[in-house]
Amino acid sequence: MDPQTSVVPPFGGGSGGGNNTIRAAIMVVVMIVFSGYLFLWVMIPTNPYRLNWLPEIREQTTSTYFGTIQGATYLVFAFPILFIAVLGCVYVHLGKKSKNGNKYNHRLAIWKRPMIIKGLGVVTRIEIAFFIMFIALLIWSFATYMRINFATITPNTAAKKGQLVWEVKLDRTSDWLALVGNIAFAFLFFPVTRGSSVLPLFGLTSEGSVKYHIWLGHIVMTLFTAHSFGYVIYWASVRKLHKLLEWKKTGLSTIAGELSLVAGLVLWATTFPRIRRKMFEVFFYTHHMYIPFVVFFILHVGINYTTMMLPGFFLFVIDRYLRFLQSRSNVRLVSARVLPCQAVELNFSKTTGLSYTPTSTIFLNIPTISKMQWHPFTVSSSSSLESDKLSVIIKGEGKWSNKLYQLLSSSIDRLDVSIEGPYGPASTDFLRHELLVMVSGGSGVTPFISIIRDLIYTSENLKCKTPGILLITSFKNSNDLAMLDLILPLCGAPPEFPNLDLKIEAYVTREKAAPPKEQENPKIRTVWLKPNPSDAPISPILGPNSYLWLGAIISSSFIIYLIFIGILTRYTIYPVDRNTNKIYSTSSRALLHMLFLCIGIFIAATSAFLTNKSRNAREITSQIQHMEGATPQASPNSSFYNADRELESLPQQSISQLINLHYGERPDLKRFLFERKESSVGVLVCGPKKMRHEVANICSSGLAANLHFESISFGW
Repeated sequence: MDPQTSVVPPFGGGSGGGNNTIRAAIMVVVMIVFSGYLFLWVMIPTNPYRLNWLPEIREQTTSTYFGTIQGATYLVFAFPILFIAVLGCVYVHLGKKSKNGNKYNHRLAIWKRPMIIKGLGVVTRIEIAFFIMFIALLIWSFATYMRINFATITPNTAAKKGQLVWEVKLDRTSDWLALVGNIAFAFLFFPVTRGSSVLPLFGLTSEGSVKYHIWLGHIVMTLFTAHSFGYVIYWASVRKLHKLLEWKKTGLSTIAGELSLVAGLVLWATTFPRIRRKMFEVFFYTHHMYIPFVVFFILHVGINYTTMMLPGFFLFVIDRYLRFLQSRSNVRLVSARVLPCQAVELNFSKTTGLSYTPTSTIFLNIPTISKMQWHPFTVSSSSSLESDKLSVIIKGEGKWSNKLYQLLSSSIDRLDVSIEGPYGPASTDFLRHELLVMVSGGSGVTPFISIIRDLIYTSENLKCKTPGILLITSFKNSNDLAMLDLILPLCGAPPEFPNLDLKIEAYVTREKAAPPKEQENPKIRTVWLKPNPSDAPISPILGPNSYLWLGAIISSSFIIYLIFIGILTRYTIYPVDRNTNKIYSTSSRALLHMLFLCIGIFIAATSAFLTNKSRNAREITSQIQHMEGATPQASPNSSFYNADRELESLPQQSISQLINLHYGERPDLKRFLFERKESSVGVLVCGPKKMRHEVANICSSGLAANLHFESISFGW
């Protein structure tokens, strides 16, 4: 089988050629609608839009149910994105059944080569191209506002206001800065919607898109801050500083804008890398300031204008509420493997209906350590190879993870754990390569363990040809080598060593030679835990057809919201305001819209959650009964039995025989990568920033056309 066109059932999905046709049709519709949506943002500053299109649309959509502005904004800005989100749900659902998975386009290979841009990190040429186009959109919008409006500002027009020309221009410029910032704000929440149906349409994941959220956040706060200080200077110049304390009944509320800015600045100050890494808890807690930031933003500009930016935040709130529902119950933690290198592997029970792709992540909360903190970890297990288990490996590198290690190293028989996820790519396509080169540093080996385990399943169970694997991993001390013993799972591994072309080059950088035998590290210790009867296996929150349910939630919750708003406007607001937008309180209208939006999401998401929870009850109950005996004392024949002697029960050719150890040196990555003669080499890297940049530089050098840098993000 040609490695470039190998089928990848565990990574790509099941079968159904018709599904691919439907998905292609969906993608065409999505591209048309999305192009039209972007075109509208391009046209907003222009006279044709402001003087012709918008008045016409408002005239056609004016009603006693949605007023003179709301209906037009829903139609032009909200419906297109929500329509795309619902189509995305169908697209991803069908993709799980498609046997072609992700098709690799070789013509795009040059655009996927990595680049290192100061301030942006490792990015592909595609990302840089879209980033430049987005900045161009912002510049175009600002320049168009200036060109059209500055032409109308003359000494005579300024004098009529009792102001100087530069003061009027500063007033207008400050306003335009906010309008341009709103473009970035409209896209701000899409990248951090973890269960998004929009991101997979563009081949993205929430994990890999966090950097886009960071870029957009910096743009938003820079423009909003400039907007605010511009108005402070303007009001000081024209002696109207009293406007800083205005909260008008209708129209813009200055105080609400100031409160939004303060919340945003507090949040923004802790997002810079040095603060985020050294004081993560400060960053984590202050990031919740996004709630007052958004609420006061809506109160500042009013709901009519906010609707332009509604879709991204609406989808984020749905995702956030579903995550809340999932995190309310404890999951069933069966065992933990304690390594001598300050690392632990947590093994959770899961339902067989929960499937995920390699490199997926879950978020963990352990109330014993911290009731508020949630930490992301890469899943190290394979849902194909280990159908009833999900595992994560956690290295003690901070206060939270060190406390966890200490807990599991002591006498403990149970641990309360809540999770969110798993989240990951809808599909992967590693089998298109002839060789996979995985470069890791320290705990960065974790995501590669999930890939290796999935390839074991592909090779042994599906009898598909798999690429060779070269794992180049670096550790500080020989103790850390114990992490390589976790490549094969506790259970579910084939009886004989997998027919996998696996080579491991392991480097111990801070030791000159192997330790004497008498100083050999202790073996891995397994801690068996006794979950509560109420602890449930990890299951998909919306069932096996989760994306179809998500599409139903998106559409039904928005319809419920529209029904409530229609009733509110027709029977409460319209009798008072008569569509003038000058009588009924802007703040009251905004608060009611926010309330009904949350009610719509609550009704739709809770109904879907409870429906699927009852459907999963039987499977969970039977699985819990099966696991009741999964302890060494109760079930000697269990697959979990005698895990302390795991290393003795491995296949004859143990992992240790595949490892080529190097002491006191670092890997020569250029030599390893440039010497590869295979036609297609997939290169993945997870480790320190310096290592990631080195690998990216090698792959982007153009000296080896067969190197394909896999743009998968494992960092947060």
